[in-house]
Amino acid sequence: MYLSKKKAILVISVSVIVFFFIYTNIKSQDIEITDGDTIKINGEKIRFSGIDTPELKQTCIKKGESNTCGITAKQILVDKIGDNKVICVSEGKDQYNRTLAECFVNDESLSSYLVRSGYAFAYRRYSKKFIIDEDYAKFNKLGMWSMKFDYPWDWRRKN
Repeated sequence: MYLSKKKAILVISVSVIVFFFIYTNIKSQDIEITDGDTIKINGEKIRFSGIDTPELKQTCIKKGESNTCGITAKQILVDKIGDNKVICVSEGKDQYNRTLAECFVNDESLSSYLVRSGYAFAYRRYSKKFIIDEDYAKFNKLGMWSMKFDYPWDWRRKN
């Protein structure tokens, strides 16, 4: 059973168009990094589950000097993502209708990376998943653990 020339061209054209849309969808990703634990991918707001980072306006004190630890947390995330594709595993929605997810770059958890670097905290109220990463950063005095700081949830309550 052979296809007529018109049908063959139609099938090939449709296949090419479908492939183009699928390939473009997989390859293109519009990423906006809001702060240290929130990103937007193609307009969808995603909050990293199980961690909390300092707010953008939050500062810490290191050797008597003010340090913009909230901006630093965001910059660490920007640098880690770079031009890489971000893959997120959704865990539902939060009270603000953001997608809660754990996100990965090159198979590495961004949440784990941020907590181990000392610029995010295991958000024990919601998850115990990143406690080992936090213990590592605390023991090695990495990031905010080398400074005087308020936990982000305490800072938000005060400000």
